[in-house]
This record gives sequence, C-alpha cells and structure tokens, in this order.
Amino acid sequence: MRYGFVVPWADADAIGDLAATAEESGWDGLFVWEPVWGVDAWIALALAAVRTSRVRLGTLLTPPSRRRPWELASQVATVDRLSDGRVILSVGLGAIDSGFDKFGEECDRRIRAELMDECLDIVTGLWAGQPFSYDGKHYTVRPTEFPTIGDIVQRPRVPVWCVGALDHPKSMKRALSWDGLLPQVGGNSHPSLKQIEAIREQVGDRPYDLVIEGQGSEHSPAAWASAGATWWIESMWSAVNETDAALAANDRLLQGPPR
Repeated sequence: MRYGFVVPWADADAIGDLAATAEESGWDGLFVWEPVWGVDAWIALALAAVRTSRVRLGTLLTPPSRRRPWELASQVATVDRLSDGRVILSVGLGAIDSGFDKFGEECDRRIRAELMDECLDIVTGLWAGQPFSYDGKHYTVRPTEFPTIGDIVQRPRVPVWCVGALDHPKSMKRALSWDGLLPQVGGNSHPSLKQIEAIREQVGDRPYDLVIEGQGSEHSPAAWASAGATWWIESMWSAVNETDAALAANDRLLQGPPR
C-alpha cells in the first residue's frame, strides 16, 4: 500500500511547500484537483516537482471532456520531465456542479464520456511520438513536423487512473483498460472490501492500481490493502474554501501516513 494526500485548497506556492512536507513526512504521493476556474493544477504540480525528488505527483482528478487533448498532453509531459517520471494522471467525467454550466462546458454525461475517451486516445498517442494522426467524432489530428519537445520519461506512458462506476459495466470496462481504478459507488460511498477483492481477482497479476480515498481516522487502510488496494489517498474535503486549509493540510501531512 502506498499513501497519498489530496490537497483540499491551496495556491500554487503552498502546494510546492506541501509537496516538500509530504516527502519529508513519509508520504508516497501528493495530488491536487483541477478546477474549471482557479489555481492551475499543472503549474502547481510543476512547482511541486522541482521542490521534491521522490513523491509521486498528480491530479485527483482531471476531467478530459473540457480539455484540449494536445494541451493536456503537453502539460503532463512537461511535469513528467521536470519530476523525472513521477506523474500520475487521474481522469473522470468531473463534477458538473463545480462550474461546468457557468463556463459553458459540456454537461451531457454521454458526450463527456465520448470526449474523455477521444482525449485519452490523443494524449497517449501524442506521448508515443510522431507521426500521429486521429479521426474521431469530436477531434481530428494530423501529423506535424513542427519541432517540439514532447517526450515523456515513464514508459510505456504516464500512468492513467480512471474513475469506474462499479454498477456500470461500460464505465468499468473503460477504467480497467487503463492503469488504475478510482472506484465509484452510488452516493459517493466506499466500495466494499469484497468488491475490491473481486476487481483484484479480475485484474490478475498485471500491474494495476486500485485507489481508495478517505480519512484514515474513519477507515482502516490496512483492510483495503489486504483486499488488494494499492493506494490510500487521504482526503480532508471539509477544509475546502477555508482560509486556513493549507495550514490544516500541512498539519495533517506532518503527522505522516495512516499506518
């Protein structure tokens, strides 16, 4: 089991400091959420990358439906190079109540799923190098000879964790085709240990992350580990929008991962 922390609310400079604290305090990863309007997640992660040397860094999560695939591919690759291969990209449809409608983003669930699938196809295709072309319902890409720095450090790609709704076969099929699962159950409740055990059995021996998010004071990460989970992400979402959220996050990080 690896232990990560998702920052509830902080500016980019504070996220750099929190990443350094996480590394010094024995955590394995630090994650940020990607808002429609607010602190740029990838700028913050770039700052975290140059202030650390060990912890994994990533989003929790990125909604690809509102991102230009080539821009997302560029941002992730840049931070992957800065961090010497420590980036994780987490994706999902996103919470539309976070401002999707206010800024004219796509809110239809089916279309957002289509956009996400095509975006990930293009992102990973661009990471693999030129020549690359793509013909989809929503995006068209043609090979380019324009000089660029597009390499990623991690091979075959930056790990992609995907939200999977346990009661939706199509959603689970998508998630299981990537590198990790963020399991979602109706009402945002935790999956059962038996459900995680079943997914681990289905995945088999291939490298695949099963990611559980919660608070160690309310749940036992060790129980999830025994069921086959590979990451515990400590969260404290009640601190969102609080003026002292970064201080609260720093205090929690200093305590170290829940053991």
